[in-house]
Amino acid sequence: MKRNLIYGMLANAIILSGCSSGGTQSQTATTPTVPVATVNSGDAIVYTEYPAKLEGQTDVEIRTQVPGILEKIYVSEGAYVEKGAPLFQIDERPYREEYNNAEGELLAAKAGVAAAKLEIDKLTPLVQNKVVSAYQLKTAQAAYEAALAKEKQASAKAGNAKITLGFSTITAPVSGYIGRLFKKAGSLLAPSDTQPLSYLSDNREVHAYFSIGEADFVTFKDGLKGTSIAEKLKNAPAVSMLLSGGKEYSQTGSLDMVDAAFDKNTGAITLRATFPNKEGLLRSGNSGRIKLALKQSGVISVPQSATFEMQDKTFAFIVDPNNKARQVALTISGSTGSTYYISNGIKHGDRLVLKGLESLRDGVTVKPEISNEKLASN
Repeated sequence: MKRNLIYGMLANAIILSGCSSGGTQSQTATTPTVPVATVNSGDAIVYTEYPAKLEGQTDVEIRTQVPGILEKIYVSEGAYVEKGAPLFQIDERPYREEYNNAEGELLAAKAGVAAAKLEIDKLTPLVQNKVVSAYQLKTAQAAYEAALAKEKQASAKAGNAKITLGFSTITAPVSGYIGRLFKKAGSLLAPSDTQPLSYLSDNREVHAYFSIGEADFVTFKDGLKGTSIAEKLKNAPAVSMLLSGGKEYSQTGSLDMVDAAFDKNTGAITLRATFPNKEGLLRSGNSGRIKLALKQSGVISVPQSATFEMQDKTFAFIVDPNNKARQVALTISGSTGSTYYISNGIKHGDRLVLKGLESLRDGVTVKPEISNEKLASN
């Protein structure tokens, strides 16, 4: 019986030993191994995006300068027209009659000048021969000068009538693309109309206007060579633009203007970048995002592959001193290539989880494994 008791105790010990060993192996098996790298800070060229509004090289409202009935429309919406091409025709008949009347008055005034000149020519020898008094000649000379004045007035009136008649044909002030046509043939037009007939945009080049804060502007201009703003703009690198939908425009632009002052309400200043647009792919009113290179100090960089998005926010996992995975929200200040630059959420010295994010959850214990991947920020 004693021997059976000893055998029983040994059996229980073996069973307990096996359970303990199995538990340890199970716990080890459930602790995931994750590659980590230590985050460092440093200097970097950070590409920051700014919302931009596009305008054509020239944007002109097409309006009438004289009232009247819109008789003809010579162009179609979206058509390209050359400078001076006819766009709209206003009924010219009343203006034609005014011009003809003014021309008639001018002819009458010229005839009056001729008659006054003949009177002078007739009286001059008579005065010289003392047939008539000099007073009559002076009176004739005064009448001649009055006739010249009337001729000048009639000429100005005829010229003004001709200009007004010309306004009845509305021509393109610049070359460009016609926008929407807001009036139809038969409409009554007036210079005081709140809505223009159309608008004309010269889009061979487009200007992208965007605003940056004072701190970013100081960082930007201090990173460029030159003593004046004009010199710094000449030395500024080319900028790229993201169109709506995130697609990058095929050509780069150049910075060529800085506004005269900061906006008192927003504390931002407006810059302008000009992009070539010979194919006419960009139009006035388009929106985009300018990618501007800014040299920043103390920047944290992380690979985009070590982040994930959830509900329009970007997150990453770090490993705390207790080897627990912690999910952190990131504030992205810029990006370049496959790298994000972080202004908040991760600090220098943190251990960043590089892979296996999909299998982690916040607070789980992990086994960190140092990766050979370098997290350089420059």
